[in-house]
Amino acid sequence: MNIPDLNYNSDGLIPAIVQETSETPLPTGRVLMMAWMNQQAVEDTLKTRKMHFWSRSRQKSWFKGESSGHTQEVVRWFTDCDRDTLLFEVKQNVAACHTGHLSCFFQEISLDGDSLPVNETKVFDPAAVYHS
Repeated sequence: MNIPDLNYNSDGLIPAIVQETSETPLPTGRVLMMAWMNQQAVEDTLKTRKMHFWSRSRQKSWFKGESSGHTQEVVRWFTDCDRDTLLFEVKQNVAACHTGHLSCFFQEISLDGDSLPVNETKVFDPAAVYHS
């Protein structure tokens, strides 16, 4: 597996934007989420073709879908010009957000800074998926 040189931050992390695959030559799909990756998460993602991340709050690796089963299959990936941010196009299984929405970016904010009504229906019930 050939991984290009990436510019991780001082904590050994790199931001990863995850978006729905667009099936077009250039990425145009909806942004599903943003999370952090360390070198091991990048390697695990490329090895399994399923998204893996690093949890800053829990200080541990995690596999997207390990609790919910809502996995992300990698279609292709990109790095930005500085190689300090990654973009992954994925096939999303059910939804990306733990709130039940397809994307973590479901809350629109007005240009005045006010939360606007959510115009998107949840695709699953979080209480039925995540058990305390």
